Amino acid sequence: MWNYTDKLMDHFKNPRNVGVLEEPDGVGEVGSLACGDALRLMFKLDAEGRIADVKFQTFGCASAIASSSALTEMIKGKTLEEAQQITNRDIAEFLGGLPDQKMHCSVMGRDALLAAIDNYRKGTPPDEKVDSDIVCQCFGVTRLEIERAIEENNLETVAEVTNYTKAGGGCGGCVDDIQAILDEVKAARPAPEPEKTPPRRRLTTLQKIKLIEETIEREIRPALQKDGGDVELIDIEGNRVVVSLRGTCSTCLVSQVTLKKLVEAKLREFVSDELRVEQADGEEEVA
Repeated sequence: MWNYTDKLMDHFKNPRNVGVLEEPDGVGEVGSLACGDALRLMFKLDAEGRIADVKFQTFGCASAIASSSALTEMIKGKTLEEAQQITNRDIAEFLGGLPDQKMHCSVMGRDALLAAIDNYRKGTPPDEKVDSDIVCQCFGVTRLEIERAIEENNLETVAEVTNYTKAGGGCGGCVDDIQAILDEVKAARPAPEPEKTPPRRRLTTLQKIKLIEETIEREIRPALQKDGGDVELIDIEGNRVVVSLRGTCSTCLVSQVTLKKLVEAKLREFVSDELRVEQADGEEEVA
């Protein structure tokens, strides 16, 4: 049993804008009865070019009916430019979410809307599909529909493509083709820009001293005290920080490693990467 939201069930049981428009300005048809889901969307524009009325007829499950009903409510009063910005995810979110396996219902609504807009603008047949572009023969899903679903929903797997378009959910003969389309779309995505670390603000001498003391207290001292050691801040001169290791750290054979890998590393991380830590009493500097 699917986990449907109350809002989805309301649009399923009480669908809005069901019916037929006389002399519509745009008509879009997607799916087919043979596939188990079919949707016909019609709209009429007012004198200002806004969607004054919209109707739909659908054959499908609760998600298909609810998605179609929701879409008609979402586009009323909008211009075609505004309406075509609505994505299938917007439809799903309007309903409070859809099960993954039913996301294709929201995609069907989006595709019907785009087809209706093309019918109005270009005069293309409401259900026009180029046979050579059909990837999934079982459900009549085109390459363009698959590519659009991948790009708009950031899909990564064939199973996700099936959830969003039904492609590959029949005989499975198009699975390799879907994977190839996935690989092509993902390869064409721009590489993510590396995160830029914002430059640190220049610290006054008092700010630097306070931040060094806070870092020692918060990040360094607790780690040393776990092993019976400690550290004391002796002096600060510019970027030169003089400390003295206490307790077990003062006699440890790897005290220089502690200075370098813990004390200096933490101060550079939280204060300034220009800091240099030295052991008090003229002991060897950590470069």
